Amino acid sequence: MLAKIHVTLKNGVLDSQGKAVHHALNDLGYSEVQDVHLGKYMEIALKGISEKEAQTRVKEMCEKLLANTVIESYRFTLEPAE
Repeated sequence: MLAKIHVTLKNGVLDSQGKAVHHALNDLGYSEVQDVHLGKYMEIALKGISEKEAQTRVKEMCEKLLANTVIESYRFTLEPAE
């Protein structure tokens, strides 16, 4: 099973990297860009557990290590491993 995890800053938290990229894109002539939000993307391969157990385990991983839940949100999907 493959967990695909996205971690982003919560609304209201200053995204200084996103602002820097936004300004740089505008300076390069991409005036249609209104806002930029940066985050983290991870893929974690899991084996030997059911989808239900994987849901629980990935949620635990996100809350204990992969996301700072005070300022970040996370979401994930599970897919069959290839």
